[in-house]
Amino acid sequence: MLITGMVFAALAGLLHVYIFWLESLAWGSARSRATFGVRNDAEVEITRAFAFNQGFYNLFLAIAAILGIVVAAAGSVAVGVTLMLVGTGSMLAAALVLFVTSPDKRRAATTQGLFPLLAVISLVIALVIG
Repeated sequence: MLITGMVFAALAGLLHVYIFWLESLAWGSARSRATFGVRNDAEVEITRAFAFNQGFYNLFLAIAAILGIVVAAAGSVAVGVTLMLVGTGSMLAAALVLFVTSPDKRRAATTQGLFPLLAVISLVIALVIG
């Protein structure tokens, strides 16, 4: 189950790196507008600083998850799993907040939270059966 958890943590990390790219580097592009429902240039400019900052939150969570994979693969499993759980658990918590507070964004919340959920479940099972 540890390997399964690492795979899902990697997928979650990669997805969050992509979200970072959309929010921090490609904000205002056709792809980011479609993904986040930004309708016009004024809305892009009003939300640019917020999106830039939010993108970095996503990047830092991805770094924690990916660093955890590297550390676990290098032999420090307890530290690696801890880092993966911090990263993916935070991703999952953010997805749950979005799901509960924004009914119109439930599809996005599900997309954002699926890999972290599967990572957390797999990693906790790996810890329990150990």
